[in-house]
Amino acid sequence: MRMNLGEYQSDIEAVLPRLDAEKVIERIWEADHTVWKPEPTEIANRLGWLTVTDTMRQRIPELQSFSQEIRQAGFQFIALLGMGGSSLGPEVLRSVLGKREGYPELIVLDSIDPDWIVQVQDRIDLNHTLFLVSSKSGTTIEPNLLYQYFRTKVESVVEKDRAGDHFVTITDEGSPLVKKAKDEGFRRIFENPSHIGGRYSVLSYFGLVPGALAGVDIPALLDKADRMKDLCRVDSAKDNPGCLLGTIMGIMALKGIDKLTLATSPGLSRFGLWAEQLIAESTGKEGKGIMPVAGEPLVDPQYYGEDRLFVFLRLKEDQNTEVDAAIKSIIDSGHPVVTIEMQDTCDLGAEFFRWEYAVPVAGSILKVNPFDQPDVQRSKDATGELVRTYEETGAFPNTNPGNSLADLLVESKPGDYLAIMAYTAESEGMDAVIANFRQQILERYQIATTFGYGPRFLHSTGQLHKGGTPNGLFLQMTVDHDEDIPIPGKSYTFSQLTNAQAMGDLKVLQQSGRKCARLHFSKKDGITIRSLADRLP
Repeated sequence: MRMNLGEYQSDIEAVLPRLDAEKVIERIWEADHTVWKPEPTEIANRLGWLTVTDTMRQRIPELQSFSQEIRQAGFQFIALLGMGGSSLGPEVLRSVLGKREGYPELIVLDSIDPDWIVQVQDRIDLNHTLFLVSSKSGTTIEPNLLYQYFRTKVESVVEKDRAGDHFVTITDEGSPLVKKAKDEGFRRIFENPSHIGGRYSVLSYFGLVPGALAGVDIPALLDKADRMKDLCRVDSAKDNPGCLLGTIMGIMALKGIDKLTLATSPGLSRFGLWAEQLIAESTGKEGKGIMPVAGEPLVDPQYYGEDRLFVFLRLKEDQNTEVDAAIKSIIDSGHPVVTIEMQDTCDLGAEFFRWEYAVPVAGSILKVNPFDQPDVQRSKDATGELVRTYEETGAFPNTNPGNSLADLLVESKPGDYLAIMAYTAESEGMDAVIANFRQQILERYQIATTFGYGPRFLHSTGQLHKGGTPNGLFLQMTVDHDEDIPIPGKSYTFSQLTNAQAMGDLKVLQQSGRKCARLHFSKKDGITIRSLADRLP
């Protein structure tokens, strides 16, 4: 890890001896909740990630055997139905390590947008698809409804008493999904240790089962994770890579440098999805937080505010010429930059553990509990109320759309960020439109920008939006859907539930005193570069 921290180097060096004196590293490994809070609630039962690789190493033969079973059964696709911590780690494994010859293709569906569901359905062959229903609690609404939908679809093409062979669940020990899976004849149940929070679970069954099925070299991944784990046991804070990164993150945030801007080699771009949730949901509470900025176009350093800490995750074997030049320019301009180099893609295991260790260290410096998510439930409750209203009346209540985009941006000031929240299907075209829009905002207003697809971000950065530092401006974008899909056993559709989630989140943001704007785009016009640019003041 290389550090170009400039004037902030001395601030970091001044704190490291205090961490040593307080034995923070030793106390974390002893599962001492007082590192974060006086009470153990939602801390003492959330530290299993520290040692989960020991358990998972014993399960390697089981994972390899199951992977072979699935290949021999002729499955060509693995469709993971999950949200947040259940889906983001597998998505990083899928995108970074790619499809391995002779193994099924892994597809992650972490959305109930009907257009997105149809895209996945059109891509797979139901007769040769294994569905992973992945949920820590077993009660998460999105994967449960997606299961109901695809169970009906599978039963339409195979004999009903064989449909269960197409489904596997990954869930906590004793969750409601365990009983459902037994009752409905799932092929396999993977019960994960329950003392691991969702966003810290990538090195448990939640990440390793889909990884093994897709052909990931699980022993190599765990070897790299364990090497980093050993380094994170070193008692000296300055020599402990996880503690050092966490200290930098936490101290910088206390100084108002709270926009952790993650730049990556091209092949690591999806790592930001996982890091976003880990950082935002862990630190964004009690009016504090570190805002992860992932996927933002790199621009001339003159457009960056003084609230930026850059972390460059570099894959040695990747095409780095362009991003190397951009990072050099940023360093030369005086912005603080940390560079982490991965020798190969299996170093993902090491980075998963490094960041899982660093973020709780940052949480201890910010004096927040990095293992709870107190504000996530508020949006779920608001969505539930809207759905009940729809079931009773056949219509959703009117909602306050908030400010115009022009009013929202005119009020922006240094240190703010614009969160763009799009309730639409993910696509390369939409990614390009949003990247262009983010660059325009950055260069005109010099504020950080973030972007998330709904409802995915509700299980990720949504916690920080409501509970973190109140310096966010929130732009919600909704669209008419090309498709609509009835939900088996429900009186509402996937489109209507998506709309309820958008309205519920906007309502909670407004109740939290956040500045919001909402833009709706017709099916005919869609979200285009021109439609967004024309709305800028």
